[in-house]
Amino acid sequence: MTQQTLEQLETPALLLDEAQMQRNIERMRSRLRRLGVGFRPHVKTNKSIEVSRRLMESPEGPITASTLLEADYFAQHGVRDILYAVCIAPNKLQHVMKLQDQGVRMSLILDNMETARILADGARGSGRSFEVLIEIDSDGHRSGVRPEAPELLEIARFLHGNGVTLKGVMTHAGASYDCKAPAEITAMAEQERAGAVRAAERLRAAGLPCPVVSVGSTPTALFAEQLAGVTEVRAGVFVFFDLVMAGLDVCRTDEIALSVLATVIGHQREKGWTLLDAGWMAMSRDRGTAGQRVDQGYGLVCDLDGRPLEDFILVGANQEHGIMARRSGAAGPLPAVGTQVRILPNHACSTAAQFRQYEVLGPEHSVTATWPRFSGW
Repeated sequence: MTQQTLEQLETPALLLDEAQMQRNIERMRSRLRRLGVGFRPHVKTNKSIEVSRRLMESPEGPITASTLLEADYFAQHGVRDILYAVCIAPNKLQHVMKLQDQGVRMSLILDNMETARILADGARGSGRSFEVLIEIDSDGHRSGVRPEAPELLEIARFLHGNGVTLKGVMTHAGASYDCKAPAEITAMAEQERAGAVRAAERLRAAGLPCPVVSVGSTPTALFAEQLAGVTEVRAGVFVFFDLVMAGLDVCRTDEIALSVLATVIGHQREKGWTLLDAGWMAMSRDRGTAGQRVDQGYGLVCDLDGRPLEDFILVGANQEHGIMARRSGAAGPLPAVGTQVRILPNHACSTAAQFRQYEVLGPEHSVTATWPRFSGW
């Protein structure tokens, strides 16, 4: 493509700093190499083959997906090793079988006997085999079986005896997003590891197979001190980072590779407001920093070089209008109509989901490529 400058882009536009993204990827890769574990990157954040190719160990994967549309898309691009990391619902089994027919090695997860019975019935009725990991609740945050729960062995024995391939266990320490300091994340990483490993030990002691012990979130992956007993790590938002990660001290704001380009379209000077053409349809409604020590509103406003702009944040977001103002409420000069700004997102996944493509940044504010991405179910 012919290179454009930011000034030539129609706004709002989703910007991706490729060089910073590559640094973020290498940071994760080098850490996991030191910890001696495999990597199954989560693609739900980027939803783009151009980005994911830079994450995967090979053109065939492995990857982690959170929707079957993601699995479809990456299968069409040659990926063959996919973990669908949401407990499987009965109405999705036909879809899973279609992916299997395309040569995809699908791994499914579940955390209860009801789903185990449905899956076993589906396997018998179709003459198929399904590969399954049991989800472990290592932090009380969401779904999963507690590592010491009797149901763990009940589910595993049932699966193993009913034609379903028991691959192992997986967990996700989503509570790491609520930590207040790096030391808490380090402790959560050990709690996550210990919970998954303990569940695996119980399965093996009962004579059940457990070759895979899968853990992961971006904070715990980057703060874990050791991962003994773990076979693979899953993480996704690290590829871009965001303001929530910066608020956790997982990254700095200048390491966030994703931003939204917006244009000043007006003012409400008596209120200290600058109006932008990027509201919640561009940034999303995510307010993930509201509970952190620094509330970034709907996004941190930066200049075109990505430097925070005079303590401006997006204080409000209507559907197509963003309201930019100083965090302190202090008066002062406001940027002129036509000025472009970059807004760093609270949550990279939800902001990226508002767009169909990345405008890839090179030097001197140049746009060197356009990479398609997708959203939906």
